[in-house]
Amino acid sequence: MIQCKRCGTSLPDNFNFCSNCGTQVLLGKSVLKCSSCGAIMLATDKFCSQCGTKKDTSQTILTQAVVNDVFPKMLTVQGGSFIMGNTEANRKISLVSFEMAEIPVTQKQYEYVLGSNPSKLVGENKPVECVNWCEAVIYCNLLSMIQKLTPCYSIGTQTDLSGFESSSAVWKRINCNFTANGYRLPTEAEWEYAARGGIKHSPFQYSGSDDINAVAWYGENSDVTTHDVGTKLPNALGLYDMCGNVSEWCWDYMGELGNQPKLNPRGPNIGSMHIKRGGCWLDDDMQCTVFFRSSSAPTGKGSSLGFRVCRSIIENPI
Repeated sequence: MIQCKRCGTSLPDNFNFCSNCGTQVLLGKSVLKCSSCGAIMLATDKFCSQCGTKKDTSQTILTQAVVNDVFPKMLTVQGGSFIMGNTEANRKISLVSFEMAEIPVTQKQYEYVLGSNPSKLVGENKPVECVNWCEAVIYCNLLSMIQKLTPCYSIGTQTDLSGFESSSAVWKRINCNFTANGYRLPTEAEWEYAARGGIKHSPFQYSGSDDINAVAWYGENSDVTTHDVGTKLPNALGLYDMCGNVSEWCWDYMGELGNQPKLNPRGPNIGSMHIKRGGCWLDDDMQCTVFFRSSSAPTGKGSSLGFRVCRSIIENPI
């Protein structure tokens, strides 16, 4: 017998999902996907229990390490100081504590909130993609409302931003309330600090290792697609897929690191391009480092670009 880690229900060894709460119960075991129907199989299975297809022995065995719940699992990132960037403009930046999602927003999570899945590379356990910056902000506010939290984003007095077209100039008037307890995009500084391991100060080029293949799906190992989240190793904080799989939107406009304040920087007040971080399934190894910076127009979207959410810890002054 096996036990569901979420509700404690005892289940037969061959159950893939909990009959009581629906949680996937093979987490932490060696698993792979059926090449015909996509059902999860134990590495010891010879045939798929769903469609009967014989196991493809050439498949890479995956170890499912996370629960893809409809709500993000948030991890506390203890505040501290770090050297941001990788050039002569390096600066010592200090941040207060915050929370960050264990995984990028998945297609299952996005569809639960918005009712649709815009992704091209479909799979409920894969990161959502083809989401522009404005749509990521809309998701954050709607998720906050669902959980009865105070939305961070507003345009004028409006917090339900789903009625504004992404191309509208009204988005230039958006405000982020960093003292609200709702979900938001991380600042670029928060993203890099978390990717580097926070106060653990991991010295790695990639988030969790100097071996990119251990922690990231990128151009050399992705087979030209995204992958289920949590199937590579996490970093020191327990964050998965910070590098590779999909690049992640940040709150900030693009600007020079040397012009940022030293405490809780949030980027320039105006600009035309927003920061994206982490690299993706089609990028080379350099683009997946914890310090590589790139940007896109807020209306930009593609199968290589998703996002991850964070929250302020409001007991801390910001």
